[in-house]
Amino acid sequence: MSKLKFLIFLIPCILLSCSKDSNDILMHVEGYWEIEEVTLSNGVKKAYNFNDTIDYIELSDSLTGFRKKLKPNFRGTYDTSKSSESFIIKIESDSVNVYYETLYATWKETILEADEMHLLVVNANQDHYLYKRYQPLDLDLETE
Repeated sequence: MSKLKFLIFLIPCILLSCSKDSNDILMHVEGYWEIEEVTLSNGVKKAYNFNDTIDYIELSDSLTGFRKKLKPNFRGTYDTSKSSESFIIKIESDSVNVYYETLYATWKETILEADEMHLLVVNANQDHYLYKRYQPLDLDLETE
């Protein structure tokens, strides 16, 4: 009987220790990201070897923010439109859910993982987007 009580205690502890802390995820979300790979819900993967646009994500302390598409240029700056996607983040059932709203649509994405170099997001269609931290090109265009 004591083994059963021990197992009943041990199993939830193991499950809780495996879950990612939402604060660990949130501390890495902000910044410049480029898509590395998309895995569609049917298992088909598409690698992105080159991206002409990147995503900039800004997050406030109130868990609100925006995502904006940027186009890096050779001067080391970014070209962008004035449009952006506003969002609010909610921690629900140990998930980090991002609720977007624009004039044209609303949708939800879930952040599965985030660290210093990668961001993994799943949408309502169960398509997984793997982003890598954007590293600007270091082009020395000056000639002697």
